[in-house]
Amino acid sequence: MSKLSDEATTVAEIKSRVLVFAQERDWEQFHAPKNLSMALAAEAGELMEHFLWASSEESREMVNDPVKRAKIEEELSDVIIYALEFANMTGIDVAAAIERKMAANAAKYPVEKAKGRSVKYDEL
Repeated sequence: MSKLSDEATTVAEIKSRVLVFAQERDWEQFHAPKNLSMALAAEAGELMEHFLWASSEESREMVNDPVKRAKIEEELSDVIIYALEFANMTGIDVAAAIERKMAANAAKYPVEKAKGRSVKYDEL
């Protein structure tokens, strides 16, 4: 398997690799949206577990520790893999969905109201 990088790899290429991996193992039969969404949530929980009880600053430091970072990268990869397999199994175009969501977020969180604030859109 060739080395991938964010700069040189498309979402379609990663989705394809994820799909082929599942197909080679005949796992598509288990990949109903319900199951994939639950697996995604479980993996997100495993990612969060690395930061449990850490302060915001401690969490920033943790990602710079090579040993901890490797474990965090593994959990983040699991989250992304399940999200991409969910997209594969449901026919969701990830880039198009993100584009629509970012446009909706820009409308809900205009820069002039939201910049530097962490409140929800209905509190701006």
